[in-house]
Amino acid sequence: MPSAHDDPIPLMDDEYEYQTSSTESIIMETLNSLTSSQLSHLTNSLSSFFHLLHRRLHSILSVPTLFSLTLHHLQSLSLKGKSLLIARHLVSNLTILAQTASSSLNNKNNNNNFNSSMKLRDVDALLLLLLLCELRQIYPEILRIHPTSYWRAVLLNYYSSNNLLKLSEIQVSSAGILIKFVDMVKKCKRFVNLMRSNYEASDGGGRKERMEVATSVAIVVALPSVEVSRGEEGRECVICKEEMKEGRDVCKLPCDHLFHWMCILPWLSKRNTCPCCRHRLPTDDVFAEIDRLWDVLAKKVGTGNLI
Repeated sequence: MPSAHDDPIPLMDDEYEYQTSSTESIIMETLNSLTSSQLSHLTNSLSSFFHLLHRRLHSILSVPTLFSLTLHHLQSLSLKGKSLLIARHLVSNLTILAQTASSSLNNKNNNNNFNSSMKLRDVDALLLLLLLCELRQIYPEILRIHPTSYWRAVLLNYYSSNNLLKLSEIQVSSAGILIKFVDMVKKCKRFVNLMRSNYEASDGGGRKERMEVATSVAIVVALPSVEVSRGEEGRECVICKEEMKEGRDVCKLPCDHLFHWMCILPWLSKRNTCPCCRHRLPTDDVFAEIDRLWDVLAKKVGTGNLI
């Protein structure tokens, strides 16, 4: 059974140093492209996010039973399971940045419900995993020389004395919040890239072509139904090639293209792209969603697709 002190983040080689540099460049360029109001909104959202994480992690470390249950759950996960936790955390962070960069601040979909789709025990396992990784990077042998029964005390002592994680530090410095955010995205993105490369190598080597994935169920349910108005009648549904009749309810995608509901629903159950313009909709596939969000950011700053 994998344990929490297995090497969860492989050593970085030259290729991944380059990828980390590219990641930081895109994130920094995205931040630089934000307006002052957008940057303020992002900083406030991240501040709330870090406060929530701080309080939850402090609870895990302070309550022996909760810590024991969380560590047991973390140890029960395979390396792939741990990778999925970090990948979902990365999606949460990229989502708020992409929404802030692409949407009006009045957009009701622009929110900061970080990790809202994760079960609480998975959030707890993620927070503990990130802390274990951080501690091991600074003190490589400290977990090896202590039995697991002492880990809670070791982690609590480290966490309490770490100035970077103190609430007072976060409250004072907006720059500190953004630095912490960029650092977290870099580490998570590097880890996800390494794990995906390992999976692809184990499947026969070489980078896989982007596979089609279904659109997120929540997104499909939320798609608006609009009535075909005068002047739009005769417009063709590109899936069935039939004309749309005036007064008929049809589906409108975020890119403003219209389709018959009976046509678009089967399409979106297999793909997350618009049949007309290939605009990519959110998906429940975590790795495909990371690619989609990264494309949004890369295109925002004009760097193309740098996965």
